[in-house]
Amino acid sequence: MASGFGLNGGPSRCYNFWQEVLGCYVVNAGEGETGKKKCMPALEDYYECLHHKKEALRTMKMQAAYRKAEAAHPRENAPKAEQIRSLGLLGKDEESSAVLAKA
Repeated sequence: MASGFGLNGGPSRCYNFWQEVLGCYVVNAGEGETGKKKCMPALEDYYECLHHKKEALRTMKMQAAYRKAEAAHPRENAPKAEQIRSLGLLGKDEESSAVLAKA
């Protein structure tokens, strides 16, 4: 387990969640297995603070939904393949020579 100290010497970022878990265990210690079940939400919050698994899953789902929406609605002004290949530079010798003449 971690030392409980943060990077700057203060309490770690999950210290408050750990205090909630300990407080729950102290209050519900005499109830046996049902006491542990009462503390599961606090324990899940502590684990989420440590590992960010729920947040990562939510982020992946949002990214997948965004990609799906982007694929369903292509851009209106999307460049054509010829424009992408040439980058708009081929066939513009006059403009290139004018820019080079100024330099």
